[in-house]
Amino acid sequence: IAEVPFVDVVNTMSDPTLPLTITEWEEWGDPREEPFASYILSYSPYDNTTNVSYPALYVTAGLNDPRVSYHEPAKWVARLRHESPDTHVVFKCEMGAGHGGPSGRYEQWRDEARTLSFAIFSVS
Repeated sequence: IAEVPFVDVVNTMSDPTLPLTITEWEEWGDPREEPFASYILSYSPYDNTTNVSYPALYVTAGLNDPRVSYHEPAKWVARLRHESPDTHVVFKCEMGAGHGGPSGRYEQWRDEARTLSFAIFSVS
């Protein structure tokens, strides 16, 4: 279960116009320069997705997320489905949510129920 995952590290950290990018260079490094580029590329999930068998994945995004743009998990899911078509991958983009998922008690409960039902499905 990957909730709003930061998976396209190289492209995101290379774009100084995105929120948080410049302020995160101190922690992550600037992938436009070595040795940071090689190191970040070595662990970036999007860049390391290959044609292997992955476990079932439930990936979420929030349309209004200021930290992890919704297109990152979406394009990772697209790559996973292309590279490993036998892997069961579910993508859920919460249209009214930010980084923390849906707001409102009942919507949060429904969201948690979906996540837990996927987990139960995946281990049964």
